[in-house]
Parts: sequence; structure tokens; C-alpha cells
Amino acid sequence: MISYEFPLNERVRTLLRLEDLHSKLDFFVGAVEPRAHHAAIVTLFEILEVSGRADLKSELMQELERQRHHLEALRSNPAISAAALNEVLGEIDSTSTNLFAASGKTGQELRENEWLMSIRQRSGIPGGVCEFDLPSYHYWLHQDPELRRADIARWSAPFLGLKEGTRIVLKLLRESGKTSPAMATKGAYQQMMGGKVAQMLRVRLGTDYPCVPEVSANKYALNIRFTHASGPERGRTYENDVDFDVTYCNL
Repeated sequence: MISYEFPLNERVRTLLRLEDLHSKLDFFVGAVEPRAHHAAIVTLFEILEVSGRADLKSELMQELERQRHHLEALRSNPAISAAALNEVLGEIDSTSTNLFAASGKTGQELRENEWLMSIRQRSGIPGGVCEFDLPSYHYWLHQDPELRRADIARWSAPFLGLKEGTRIVLKLLRESGKTSPAMATKGAYQQMMGGKVAQMLRVRLGTDYPCVPEVSANKYALNIRFTHASGPERGRTYENDVDFDVTYCNL
């Protein structure tokens, strides 16, 4: 099975992008090759760009607080594990504290680092970070991998609060959904929303289907069109029936 996630509002779209970028950053930092650590630096610049929204931190803090109140109300529910509930609430409180303590614009320390900003500027130019363009960066890439890792960890530290807040909110969002089977007749599926509200849609189908879903949704209806994933027919509607699972996620 392969799962596809489709954000249905801008906030969730931003959080999914941040999650993806942090996952890539962790992967590249875990390697030892200089080129992997260059990829980590470029990814860090992308995180800086996505995190630049002035209202992102406040929105995330508000959502964490809303989820904290919602979870606190579940304490009297005998079906809820008290230990698991306390663990999640502890994570929310810790993350909210870290976000509140982070003053100023997220990543401002990086923006004030002239050396990093020179790399950022040159990385936007094809082949712009060659050794003759940035000899000091070439020197850094040839230092001990642990030294490079320590530097990247220090530069990425201002984003850890957003990273953890994103992880918590998306985890709760994914766990909120109820999965049900569905069928797209000749590659097309429509479902009237009927007042149903969703912030994210998850579509899961078998890897043996040579197609991918395309989603469009509004408050009235959800439409999923399956199209050929490869070959000369890529992008055209897949004309066979498709069995899949659909999950509406809403906090």
C-alpha cells in the first residue's frame, strides 16, 4: 500500500512541508559525506524560508493550547490511558514553553550570519557554490564530519520548537481520522461533504495500481481523479476501477 496526504487548508499545507523538510535534514545530517551535509545546509535554507511566516509560531501555539484543553477533558474517560494522555500533555506543555521562550522572528540568527547568507545567495545560482566561488565553504565541507554535524545542529536549533510542534499537531491530526473503503469508478470518485469538515485527506491504495490520485475539495464535495502515473499516458485519467481507502482528518 502507498499513502497520499492532501492538505485542505494552508496551515496544514505548511506543516506538511515543514515535516518533510525536517525529515530530509535529519537524513542528510546523518550521513558523513560532504555533499550530504551540503544538501543539509540547502534544506536548512528551505526550512528558514517556510518558517518565515510571521503568524506561523503563534498559530502553532494556539493549536497546541486548543489540543491541550481538548485532551484535558478526556481525563474522566475510562477508555483513555492516563499514562499515554499525560505523555502527550507533557509534550505539548514542553513544546509550548519552548515556542513561547523563542523571541523574535524564527531563524533570525541565521539571517544575521553573513557567511551562511552568502552560501544561501550562491546556492540559488546553478553551480554557484563551487570551491572557487566560496573557498571558505569548501574548507568547511572538508572538516571532520562531527564538526560539521555540530555546526548544523547549532544552526538548526532555533527551529526545533516548530519541528516538535509540527510533529505533535500532525500526529494528532492523523490519529483523528476514521478510515473507510471506497471505489473510484473508471478512475473517478465523488463524495458530497454534507457538512463534514476535514483539514487533511489521506488516500491509500495498493502499489499494483499504476495510477496516482488527484484531489479537489470544497465545503460541498470531494473529487478524486486517478491518473496514470507513468508512460505516454501519464496525467490522463485511469479508466479502470480503483479500490482505495480514504481518511478524513480533522482536529
